Amino acid sequence: MDLTRIQNLSLSYISSFALRCAVDLDISGRIQAYGHPMPLNELARSIPIPPEKDSMLGRLMTLLVNQGIFVQSEAGYPLTPASELLQTEGSNVGAYVRLVTDAEVVKIWGRLSEVFKESGEVSLFEKVFDGKQLWEFAKEKPEYGKLFGEAMASLSNSLMRGLVESYPHIFDGLNNLVDVGGGTGAAVKIIAEAFPKLRCTVFDLPHVVAKALESNSFDVVGGDMFEKIPPADAIFLKNVLHDWGDEDCIRILKRCKEAIESSKNGGKVIVVDIIIGFESNDQKTIETSLLFDISMMGLFGSKERNKQDWHGIIIGAGYSDYKIYPDQLGVNSVIELYP
Repeated sequence: MDLTRIQNLSLSYISSFALRCAVDLDISGRIQAYGHPMPLNELARSIPIPPEKDSMLGRLMTLLVNQGIFVQSEAGYPLTPASELLQTEGSNVGAYVRLVTDAEVVKIWGRLSEVFKESGEVSLFEKVFDGKQLWEFAKEKPEYGKLFGEAMASLSNSLMRGLVESYPHIFDGLNNLVDVGGGTGAAVKIIAEAFPKLRCTVFDLPHVVAKALESNSFDVVGGDMFEKIPPADAIFLKNVLHDWGDEDCIRILKRCKEAIESSKNGGKVIVVDIIIGFESNDQKTIETSLLFDISMMGLFGSKERNKQDWHGIIIGAGYSDYKIYPDQLGVNSVIELYP
């Protein structure tokens, strides 16, 4: 049994690339277009692949069925809630699958042990890519940068819809909100559409917001969150702080505190991020948060945090109190910070 566990973990990278294969072949999109459960031969012809490869496609689908991505009935393969997310059109996470299985970036994980053997705080990514941080890499390689933006937007769509449906009260009484590190505006657009009386702003580096979505529902401001953040009733930080070490997080949260202190409505900071092991008995959720933690360590030299870690940086940034909401967003939690 122990040997089987080791074999399973050693081969689990194949699962990632099998999922990537399903995205590249747009299997979910083809089933969607078919309109009902799709037989294997129909799926194969729609790709299309040579008839002698039908059995290979069947083996790929068997693995993906076993992993709960697809199901198989007598009529063929219907879409499932999981496989619907893999469609290449619309708001889906296919872009995220492509991002984390990028052939050039994924090679860093073969050298993971090196970060433990050498002194210094250079991330594994910087070590492998001659001192470049991931942000610089994405800027130099437009295709990767575009994929990164698409992947983050695809995750935002699913996460943000869950947020505004599960926690609408956190936006009560707010007149304005600034989404710090908001990229091209995918997250703030959903907030603005759900709460049309709330004036929203996406704030990020100038070259990032230059590509922001065109919308009448939110403003766009370029700047540096380490220097100054536009004032607002609420500052929104979604999956931003896990990219940074503790000292940088404290600096960011201090700038956020300065931005809300002038609010007449009792300003607050809304953080959506991972809290490792917080009120979760689901082993898959816990495992996913731990995988994110190692991912942050390798890509940015940063980390995911447990409840005690979050307490340290929140109090360290000078906040008087905070509240953590029960987990209804999968691997992410919601934290409200009060000055």
